[in-house]
Amino acid sequence: MEPAVEAAIGEWHASVNEGDLERAARAVGDAIVVLGPKGAGAITPAQFAAWVERPRSWHPVGDRLMVVEEDATWPGSPAPARVATVFRVSGGKVTAALRLPDLRQALELAHICDAMATTA
Repeated sequence: MEPAVEAAIGEWHASVNEGDLERAARAVGDAIVVLGPKGAGAITPAQFAAWVERPRSWHPVGDRLMVVEEDATWPGSPAPARVATVFRVSGGKVTAALRLPDLRQALELAHICDAMATTA
């Protein structure tokens, strides 16, 4: 895996965990594709900056993908929920984040996406 993938995702998480939303917004593409329990679509960097609370574990998949297990919150939720997100990195920025309910599902999706990207 390219060091740029981990660096891009790490930069985004570090900026969110430090509460630096402007820095987090600079760490993603405009727009960024997201998928989660609340729906799917493209959102702005500012909307994405507030999407994740804290990373728990990192799982590299291929050259541009990483699965990160994390505790996430949603507006109106009383407590964080453990989820896993498949991150795609392009040009040193996070360009997609596909949030799934658990680590197993996220790893399965990431491996499928990686296989599709590397085969004809």
